[in-house]
Amino acid sequence: MRAADRERAIVGEAIRFFAERGFEGQTRELAKRMGITHSAIYRHFPSKEALIERVYQEVYLSRWSPDWGPMIRDRSLPLEARLTRFYLDYVERVFEYNWVRIFVFSGMKSFGITGRYLDIVRREIIEPAAAELRRDLKLPDAKARPLSERETELFWGLHGRIFYLAIRKFIYETPIPPDLDAIVRDAVQTFMDGAKMTMPKLVSN
Repeated sequence: MRAADRERAIVGEAIRFFAERGFEGQTRELAKRMGITHSAIYRHFPSKEALIERVYQEVYLSRWSPDWGPMIRDRSLPLEARLTRFYLDYVERVFEYNWVRIFVFSGMKSFGITGRYLDIVRREIIEPAAAELRRDLKLPDAKARPLSERETELFWGLHGRIFYLAIRKFIYETPIPPDLDAIVRDAVQTFMDGAKMTMPKLVSN
């Protein structure tokens, strides 16, 4: 097997391995599972951390759409429509066994994957959406008056509500509704109805 092909094979199996076993799983176990020597892994990745970093790139960065940030800022559509489009696409891309389980295991083991990914969500989705809602409600611009923690927490609540469906399916292994599109639309609509009433109070405090 060519070096590049072997490297891709190691990464692919590592994704499945860490999703099943968590980051407690050792690279020796991974090598045994693949039928290769332990040293073969380290010819491609100098450490377990380097392998985990590659997993992060393959599982998380490759699934992040460069269209999502601009989608939230696209004022040709109402904010509710933008959020709905984003979350429908988000569910389609990330509600996947390996993605969800590695995300949760990373958070428990402090490998940084979860925090780094959520920084992208905050920067590209949460804060821009909060700023856009201020604009819709004719509240002070976020550049003139920075967003408060309570404002962004409103949007984290929406994000968490939708992501919890994936937790139920891939972590708790309990049934979730088959028609997730309807659930996403309901979640966004309910959120927007409440946020439009709550946001002015938060900004005025």
